[in-house]
Amino acid sequence: MNNLVVRSITGALFVAVILGSILLDDLYATVVFGAFMVLGLVEFNKLFSSHRTIEINWQLGASVGLIIYVIAVLSLYRRVPVAAFTLIVPVILIMMLTELWRGKKNPILNSTIQIAGIFYIVLPFFLITEMNFDDHNFNDVRPTDGFFMPKVGGMFMLIWSNDTFAYLTGRLIGRTKLFERISPKKTWEGTLGGVVMTILVGFLIGTYFDTNESLGFWIGAALIIAPCAILGDLYESMFKRSLKIKDSGSILPGHGGILDRFDAVFFSVPFFMAWASIYPYL
Repeated sequence: MNNLVVRSITGALFVAVILGSILLDDLYATVVFGAFMVLGLVEFNKLFSSHRTIEINWQLGASVGLIIYVIAVLSLYRRVPVAAFTLIVPVILIMMLTELWRGKKNPILNSTIQIAGIFYIVLPFFLITEMNFDDHNFNDVRPTDGFFMPKVGGMFMLIWSNDTFAYLTGRLIGRTKLFERISPKKTWEGTLGGVVMTILVGFLIGTYFDTNESLGFWIGAALIIAPCAILGDLYESMFKRSLKIKDSGSILPGHGGILDRFDAVFFSVPFFMAWASIYPYL
């Protein structure tokens, strides 16, 4: 089957799972994002399975990441005291201490890579979960009729618009290389196509979707997310190139792995959340 067709089918199913869980219920979304997070952590840790210097235990990395996510989510849902957040640092320190018994050549490097995986993957997924929780529980004004789009859903639409149209525009008219040393296939034409479409989608969300946010918020969000998504994609490309691999995994046909699909999200989420926090004061 043509790669574009496979990519389109996988992308459509992926979008349905993400948006469906966000629109349905915050608890379902929490489970879905938690599952993606664990799969992403497993992928991240397994990337180093054949590395000559870095020797990390993928089961340990995934387990610690899941424990941290569960602690944070239980605190968010008030199932445990907010003070439980203080357990996260001891959990990370215990993970680091396991290097005392593993007897590997580069224990500090091993610990650093696993901590980086938690910061790179667990933190963004928790921020998504927190935003979605807030959307479902702390919006005082809800539409009495019509369609309500949670902010986190709008954020994903902006990221996907940038990714999809950068890819399509690059395939159609891409000529000028954007960052050939890191990602030979990316072009300036594709990048600009993605940026333009992201701004257009931001305009449509702000104009026609009920999100409890203004048009100015969504235009600003589009202007922030477009470069963040591009840089997140480039960062993961740099990461894979340094490890001499093409895709982070193969779980998503036509897209690669979980990290390949969420690379733009990891960088966009913190900036989008900061923008959502700052905008009411502007």
